[in-house]
Amino acid sequence: MSHLRPSGDEPTDEALLRAVAQGDTTALAALYDRHSGWLLARLNRRCADAETVREVLQDTFVTAWRSAGSHRGAEAGGWLWVIAARRLVDAQRTRARTERVARADHTDGDRWAAAVPSAEDRVLAGLEYGDVGAALDRISPELREVLRATVIDGLTTREAARLLGIPEGTVKTRASRARRELRTALDRLTAENGPLGGTA
Repeated sequence: MSHLRPSGDEPTDEALLRAVAQGDTTALAALYDRHSGWLLARLNRRCADAETVREVLQDTFVTAWRSAGSHRGAEAGGWLWVIAARRLVDAQRTRARTERVARADHTDGDRWAAAVPSAEDRVLAGLEYGDVGAALDRISPELREVLRATVIDGLTTREAARLLGIPEGTVKTRASRARRELRTALDRLTAENGPLGGTA
């Protein structure tokens, strides 16, 4: 058993993050040991490309190393997942751009098949950056942050509550209101700009 997490005296996420913010690499290793397993599992459910998942996981903890001092709250899990989910969206956007360039420059489609994002990847990217993303920008900030946490970042109600510092009941109420406002915003976008683009 690692001496970093002794039985009955396990450091809290908050304590580890404070140590990481002061440059403690042992604390970062402990944070990695504690959270990398479930982060990896969630990332694997969203992306079938093992190399992308590995890079996103590494980038998540590099970001945590650099940003630990800015984290507020006792739990690191929700914060780390927000970082990981957004890094994954960034990686998928990069893959999509690479695939478009590859198709323009090469005729051998099979050679570039690995760069094509899955349907789920495209939907995820569309939620934050496409038509739905534009609609999200039109709803109130407190509702938008709940929807981003629960839908885009994939957090449970409990994780979103911890991340946002609000009760779980408030998360549920705001999520319901946010969906109603989002539908209204999408209807307005359709009226202004015509039919919205698909994600397929």
